[in-house]
Amino acid sequence: MARRQRTALALLGASFPMFMVSLNNLLVTNALPEIAKSLTISVGGLQWVVNSYILAFAGLLLTGATLGDRYGRRRAFVAGIVLFSLGSVGCALAASGTVLVAARVLQGVGAAAVQPLSLTLVVGAVPAARRSAAVGLWGGVNGLGVALGPLVGGLVTQGLAWQWIFWINIPVALVAIPLVLVSVRESTGEDRGLDLPGMVLVAAVVTLAVWGIVQVATAGWGSSAVLVPLGAAALLLVAFVRWERRASVPLLPLRFYREPAFVLSNIVSLAMYFGVFGSIFFLAQYMQDSLGFSPLQAGVRTLPWTAMPMLVAPVAGLLIDRVGGHRLMAMGLALQGAGLAWIASIASVDLSYPRLVPALAVSGIGMGLVFAPTMAVVLGAVRPHEHGKASGANNTVREIGGALGIAVLTTVFQARFTVVHAFPFDSARAFVHGMTSAIWVGVAVVEGAAVLSLFIPSPARPDAGTQTGQEEPQQAVAPLAG
Repeated sequence: MARRQRTALALLGASFPMFMVSLNNLLVTNALPEIAKSLTISVGGLQWVVNSYILAFAGLLLTGATLGDRYGRRRAFVAGIVLFSLGSVGCALAASGTVLVAARVLQGVGAAAVQPLSLTLVVGAVPAARRSAAVGLWGGVNGLGVALGPLVGGLVTQGLAWQWIFWINIPVALVAIPLVLVSVRESTGEDRGLDLPGMVLVAAVVTLAVWGIVQVATAGWGSSAVLVPLGAAALLLVAFVRWERRASVPLLPLRFYREPAFVLSNIVSLAMYFGVFGSIFFLAQYMQDSLGFSPLQAGVRTLPWTAMPMLVAPVAGLLIDRVGGHRLMAMGLALQGAGLAWIASIASVDLSYPRLVPALAVSGIGMGLVFAPTMAVVLGAVRPHEHGKASGANNTVREIGGALGIAVLTTVFQARFTVVHAFPFDSARAFVHGMTSAIWVGVAVVEGAAVLSLFIPSPARPDAGTQTGQEEPQQAVAPLAG
C-alpha cells in the first residue's frame, strides 16, 4: 500500500503542474477584450499576447527536455514551474502591452520545460506494464486543463479582473513545487552531453516556422512577412539535420525518424491538431458572432467537446495494450472527423444549440481516444532514457500543427467569405459559409490521418514484471502501442 501511495503522489506531483500549463493555453482567450481596454492594446498587439507565448513554448520544448536529461528532470521541472510563475506575476502586474508580451514569453519558457518533462516523470513513476494507463491519466489531466481554460478565463475575468487569470497560477505553483520535491524521484538521461548548437538551431527553426505561419491570417501566404521566416526556417532545418548527423550527443537523434511508429505517430499528431485547432478557432467565433452567445456562454457550450478528453483519455490509456494504440488512434480520428463533418453539415445562422451538442460530443470523444495512444506509441518507439526528447519532439509537432491548421483554414475561410461578400452582404451568413468550407478541409486532413494511423506497426507486448525505474531494452517498452 505504501508503494501505491508513493506512486499516486508521484503521478499527482508530475501531472498537477502540467494541468496549470494546459489551463493557461486557452485561459487568456476570453480575457483579450478586457486586456485590450485596460492596456490600450491594438488588435495586432493582442495577437502577440497569444503568439509570444506560443513562440517561446514551441521553440524551446526540445531544449527543456534536454536540459532535464542533463541536469536532472525533477530539477528542470521545478525550474520550469518557477519561471512560469514568475512570468504569471509579470503578466498580472503588467502596465503596458510590451511588458505583458515579455512576461508571456517567460511563461512560455517555463512551460517548455514543464510540458515534456511532466510526461517523462509520469512514465518513470510506474512499472512498464502500467505505463499505458499512466499516459492515459496524463492525457486526461491535460484534457481537463484545455477544457477548463476558456471557462475559467471567462469566469475569473467577469467575476474579478483579467489580472486574476494570472494570479491564480501562484497558489497552484506553491502547492506543486513542494509536492514535486517530496514525491518525484530525481532522474537523468543517459545522454548527458549538451548539444548547444542543436538547441540554438532547433529553437530558431521552430520559432521562425511558427512566426511565419501565424502571419498568414493577416499578411497572406505570398507576403514577405510569411515567406522570409519560412524560407529561413527551411534553410536552418537543413543546417540542423547536418549538424545532428555528426553531433556526438545529438539534441534529437535522427534514428528516431527511421522508426515508422515514431514518424507516423508524429504525422498523426500534426494532422489532428491541424484539424482540431483550426476548427475550434472558428467554432468559438461562430458561437459568439453567429449564434449570439457571450464569451463565457460560448466557453460553457463548447464543454461537450473540450471536456470529453478528460473522461475518455484515461479509459483509452487502459485499452492501449489490449486494443492497440494505432487502432485507437484510427477510431478516434474517424470519430473526430465525423464530428467535424456533422458540424459543417448543420451549421447555420439560426441553428439551435441542442442540435450542435451531439456533434461536439462525438468530436470530443474522438479527440480523447487519440491523446494517450499517440503519446504511448511515440514513447514506445524509443529507449526509456530518450522519453524526454521524444515527448519534446511530439509536442513541438503538435504546436506547429495547430498553428498551421489555423493558418490554412483561415485562408480557406477568407476565400469563401469573399465569394459570398460579392453578393448583397450578410455578415453572419458569410461567416457560416466560410467556416463550413474551412471545416471540411479539416475533416479531410483528420480522416486522412485516420487511414494513415492504421499503418503504424504494432510492437510486441512488454514483460509485466518490469519494475519502476529499470532501463528496459527497447523491445520491453515498445508495447505501449499495444
